[in-house]
Amino acid sequence: MMGLMAGKETETATATTARTTAPEGSPATATRAWTTRLVVIGIVLSAVNLRPAITSLGALLEEVRDGLGMSGSVAGLLTSVPPLCFAVFGVMAPRLARRFGPVAVVCAGMVAVAAGLLIRPYAGSTAGFLAGSALALMGIAVSNVLMPVIVKRWFPDRVGSMTGLYSMALAAGTSVAAAVTVPMTDALGGGWQTGLAVWAGLAAAAVLPWVPLVRDRGTAPVPEAETEARVRAERQPPALRITRSRTAWALAVFFGLQATAAYITMGWMAQIFRDAGVSASTAGLLLAVTMAMGVPLAFVIPRVATRLPHQGPIVIALGVCGLAGYTGLYLAPAGGAWAWAVLLGISNCAFPLALTMVGMRARTGTGVAQLSAFAQSAGYLISIPGPLLVGVLYQHGGGWGLPIALMIGLMIPQMAVGVLAGRDRTVEDEAAATA
Repeated sequence: MMGLMAGKETETATATTARTTAPEGSPATATRAWTTRLVVIGIVLSAVNLRPAITSLGALLEEVRDGLGMSGSVAGLLTSVPPLCFAVFGVMAPRLARRFGPVAVVCAGMVAVAAGLLIRPYAGSTAGFLAGSALALMGIAVSNVLMPVIVKRWFPDRVGSMTGLYSMALAAGTSVAAAVTVPMTDALGGGWQTGLAVWAGLAAAAVLPWVPLVRDRGTAPVPEAETEARVRAERQPPALRITRSRTAWALAVFFGLQATAAYITMGWMAQIFRDAGVSASTAGLLLAVTMAMGVPLAFVIPRVATRLPHQGPIVIALGVCGLAGYTGLYLAPAGGAWAWAVLLGISNCAFPLALTMVGMRARTGTGVAQLSAFAQSAGYLISIPGPLLVGVLYQHGGGWGLPIALMIGLMIPQMAVGVLAGRDRTVEDEAAATA
């Protein structure tokens, strides 16, 4: 299904480019078609690798804790490492992209993911495990920020559909890692080190499509249909003062709160089910169901969002699902486990919605890059305390009641700022109005 969608996107993009830049059947058209296909393949493979480093760990968290002698608080710190790395390294992405190009940075990011996933299980200590995780997450961080930039540059008229394809691939990688890590670990001999390290191979495969594009410097076609004003705006040096935009701040807080919910879910939900009496393999499947809900919805939601003048109704619908899922998890974690997994999976689709709004709330590629870096870096900073606090509350509160109550409470402000971020305006206009 994913390949078919990618093929359709490629054919459409190729046809548009061919009509606007070169005669049909010319060598330039054939080269451009081949390059566009590589971009689509690179986007999909990279997206698949943006979450297995986290969800594979969530499925084996108990085994990793026992193997490395971690307390609940230290495990909470471990689940806070992803947003910390995304905040610290994500802010570097626009500067790296200006110097080396976004394609080269994403390619290097996938190399870092593969290396980090291979190193961390065999480091032999908690500190080494954290260092290997940080290396992998550094690669994920810069790719997180630059994927919307690549989509905006290569597919400016298909932001919704390409963001949907990218988000769907991300959700697929997330859910597959959650579902198969435990049984794959058992099949490979039962060692959690092997079960985590095997995901390095998938990351290595994601490097391959970007290599020819790096050699060609990944230059994206600029359709002639673009207005001169837009082209001039893209070529001007960045002067946008993003912090003057209320929409940018609302989007950053929305991104941070949805990331808090997502990383608590990925890091702790399987453990919640296991503590409720669910087997380890079933708990992994439940986490996989939560992640798998994003596969169809992550493709549909961005397409719907780009057709609406205000994305607030989607924010509210996702938030209501989250409230229902967390409430059920509080009242009957094992009895209604499958229903709560589905509801929380729907709620977690706030992530592709946030990415879509990043592309919609700025007019130019430069604006998208700045907004993406600001919203994701500030957002991930906001999300850092959440997973850590869950670990502390779990260890000292005697159960999951307080952590789940925290998740319920955070869903209300997430809905409020999401409605503000969904208003039909651009950060360039807001920044200029306050200058």
